[in-house]
Amino acid sequence: MKPKAILEAALYVSDLNEAERFYGQVLGLERIARVEGRHVFFRCGEALVLLFDPEATKVPPPPEAKLPVPPHGAVGEGHLCFAADAAEIEQWRGRLEAAGIGIEADFEWPAGGRSIYFRDPFGNSLEFAEPRIWGFS
Repeated sequence: MKPKAILEAALYVSDLNEAERFYGQVLGLERIARVEGRHVFFRCGEALVLLFDPEATKVPPPPEAKLPVPPHGAVGEGHLCFAADAAEIEQWRGRLEAAGIGIEADFEWPAGGRSIYFRDPFGNSLEFAEPRIWGFS
């Protein structure tokens, strides 16, 4: 038995309003949930991107909590890669540059496939890459 897919990935952000603007407006993800001062969640295909305020998620839930999610968090910037084909990567490059977002790297992998890297407003490293860089079609 082994996991068949990643359902959700989490990054930590210091400003939920700015995170909602960036991930919703710049990246075009659909917001599906928000709890003021704690998190904002977005749908991305068949997975979720969870954006948490790291200070809020360090606090354990009260004993009577309906959803007793244990404390969690991270220190420092994270990384998330979105799948895109070659034509989409070129479109994303243009969209990001038009929004004033710098591209940190743009290259072809030795085994084939292209990636572009950029940062969200919180320093998290984001990437668009062709799935074939990992042998996926």
